[in-house]
Amino acid sequence: MTWAEPSSTATALLLLGRGTDPDTEKGVECPGDLPAPSDPGLVERARAAKAALGDRVFVLGHHYQRDEVIQFADVTGDSFKLAREAAARPEAEYIVFCGVHFMAESADILTSDAQRVVLPDLAAGCSMADMAVLSQVEKAWERFVALGIAEDVVPVTYMNSSADIKGFVGRNDGVVCTSSNAETALRWSFEQGSKVFFLPDQHLGRNTAVLKLGFELSDCVLYDPHKANGGLTDEQLLAARMILWRGHCSVHGRFSLDAVQDVRSRVPGVNVLVHPECRHDVVTSADYVGSTEYIIRMIDNAPAGSAWAIGTELNLVRRLSLAHPDKQIMFLERNVCYCSTMNRIDLPHLVWALEELVAGRVPNQITVDEQTAHYARVALDRMLALP
Repeated sequence: MTWAEPSSTATALLLLGRGTDPDTEKGVECPGDLPAPSDPGLVERARAAKAALGDRVFVLGHHYQRDEVIQFADVTGDSFKLAREAAARPEAEYIVFCGVHFMAESADILTSDAQRVVLPDLAAGCSMADMAVLSQVEKAWERFVALGIAEDVVPVTYMNSSADIKGFVGRNDGVVCTSSNAETALRWSFEQGSKVFFLPDQHLGRNTAVLKLGFELSDCVLYDPHKANGGLTDEQLLAARMILWRGHCSVHGRFSLDAVQDVRSRVPGVNVLVHPECRHDVVTSADYVGSTEYIIRMIDNAPAGSAWAIGTELNLVRRLSLAHPDKQIMFLERNVCYCSTMNRIDLPHLVWALEELVAGRVPNQITVDEQTAHYARVALDRMLALP
């Protein structure tokens, strides 16, 4: 099958990483002069800078990155795998993380003090992580304390959260989870308490509780930090087993039940494969549900001639399609679904960051303060200790 690139609509261009939002993004200015995207020498400049740095630099590339950046990654993977890979390379003085801000924070938490983590564009944030602000989460916890349920509540945060939130969870005897081990983390949490406070992705929390632990949808309530008292009564909080934060992934949240029904009507025998960050009705309508690594394994092992509609980030779906020309691989939605902030890491930013390091300057270093890093590491270590 020939890959068909979605049309370049105004929305598509925005999702490609154009424009900024200074109210939510970690940074919106590049302190240096970026090379022009049209510079025909960018690839060679990146190769030369990387070669000059040698083993002093280790480049990490998230699965959702552009191909122009992925080609220079020493390792590709999901956020937690990449952070652990960085920690396993103590000889690398510089970790250049081609991902988003919370991923670079996790790398800084897990690497040594001698290593410096660089994010090529500080505007590469994560809308989901930005939906859970520490002051809002602490206010919710104060409500739990006042209601007398805090001792029964175990906080669980998805890896896609800020270091502040991971630190909060660590201080309050909670755990971090990934999309791969969310079920294990929730089972552990319900051995510690009778309720879970799940941050920041409501869909992963709901889908895991209902589809893996056998909960009812009525066991889950949604805490909205923008409403008085989270939009929940005392009775609702007392009765709930899963208290879900009102957050979501701006990419996976776009997939719809209509899209699932449409692709089934157009492509006989199609397999619908989606990420658990998708909405509950999409997940329950899919044939297969799993993490990014799971999606890649499914396609790698699928028989030739099989048809797949995939509900995850477009760069990855496109890459899978090109890597498996013997399979019919398509994007679940007809509209563009790039991760807009991830796409801010482009080749000009990568070249600029590498050349700055060659010149002896460390651009856009990501650092997590010692106390936050300590408690975030506590929560991460609890996850690593899970069976």
